Amino acid sequence: MSDNIVNVENLNVWYGKPQIFGRGKRVQVLHDVSFYLRRGEILGLVGESGCGKSTLARTILGIEKDKTGTITLNTYRPQMVFQNPYGSLNPYKKVGWIIEEPLRVLNKYDGKERKKRVCELLERVGLPESYLQRYPDELSGGQRQRVAIAAALIQQPELIFLDEPVSALDVTVQAQILRLLIDIKKQFNLSYLFISHDLNVIYQICDRVMVMKKGEIVEQGEIESVYYHPQHPYTQQLLTE
Repeated sequence: MSDNIVNVENLNVWYGKPQIFGRGKRVQVLHDVSFYLRRGEILGLVGESGCGKSTLARTILGIEKDKTGTITLNTYRPQMVFQNPYGSLNPYKKVGWIIEEPLRVLNKYDGKERKKRVCELLERVGLPESYLQRYPDELSGGQRQRVAIAAALIQQPELIFLDEPVSALDVTVQAQILRLLIDIKKQFNLSYLFISHDLNVIYQICDRVMVMKKGEIVEQGEIESVYYHPQHPYTQQLLTE
């Protein structure tokens, strides 16, 4: 088994369509991105909005197809947790249905076993069993994010992409969710790619960090080194904001 759960080499990604008879526009979003993510590691990806962070995660997950380079995923069914859980949770379904749905789609376990697993996971993310009967709009932002994390965990992934998972939350709830993510990483032996625009949040949770600007990785290294001895002017700028 490889020590790296993800290897990316010379990745280039485009949006849009090639020009045909002068119409259409194809724009390069990622430029020659290379990195690795070790098993059991939390790798941060930081940069301003629109720099290509989410595009990188979506490309690794196979959503973005217009690319060159090599992506090696040494795992199955990686999951993603988004910034706005309300947008990723079906507002017309109850929490229990939302968490259980992947198991129904995969036809895994009988109904009784599925319910048991859902209840166990809900408890693990810090919500009582009574929340199974609630709808997303009956929950706070932090509670919805806990449901989204449970929904990602139900498929027993080894790798989770966390796309600005705490940026929409107040500082107190941010700290609670970060502690939860650290706890479940240890319990389930997970690896994270943690995306954020905030280096201070990255510092609290990550082992290493990559700094992205306009689709390029301008600096990467151990979190302590990058945080206390930033080499690139853009990293230095992020630390002063």
